[in-house]
Amino acid sequence: MKALILNGSPKTNGNTAIAINELVKTFESEGIETEVCQIGGKDIRGCIACGKCSELGHCVFDDAVNEIAAKFEIADGLILASPVYFASANATLIALLDRLFYSSHFNKTMKVGASVVVARRGGCSATFDELNKYFTICGMPVASSTYWNSVHGRNQGEAEFDIEGLRTMRNLAHNMSFLMKSISLGKEKYGIPETEYGVPTNFIRDDLK
Repeated sequence: MKALILNGSPKTNGNTAIAINELVKTFESEGIETEVCQIGGKDIRGCIACGKCSELGHCVFDDAVNEIAAKFEIADGLILASPVYFASANATLIALLDRLFYSSHFNKTMKVGASVVVARRGGCSATFDELNKYFTICGMPVASSTYWNSVHGRNQGEAEFDIEGLRTMRNLAHNMSFLMKSISLGKEKYGIPETEYGVPTNFIRDDLK
């Protein structure tokens, strides 16, 4: 089984990486393969709503988004890790996620998702909520821990001293491993849940046009 981890920090050895390393060590102890992809600092443009992905099956801009999509398709779980900027995730990561989730057409149902946020002090809850929304719109169960998945530290390396935050990371990885393994067993016996699709609606009234 495999977990794909996206590091949204432009600092490859920063506090977000410390949180990720704690996850990786725990996943390895659970027999889960991990791959960490560095996203922060890459040149990734935002979605321009061109709609070409509906024809091509992938994003028209052939950059890291399509590379990540191929890895995401074969992974059992996805972790989004980001520092907090003004109570939001890193903009490069968000640009990638908007295009990744919109342009990739493979079934994401029952792939396990989790988000990890790192801040000096505030903004963690808002960023945590922002990242989790990518999972809950496409049938991905969200793994939880013994606290919201946040680690604190300002200067490089300070996250090493957040004992509770690192414990939260380890518990998250244990819980996510259990969930991925359990879902794998469930797929063998029951398959994927049936998904009902209907006509998308909006709030524009035709009689007022």
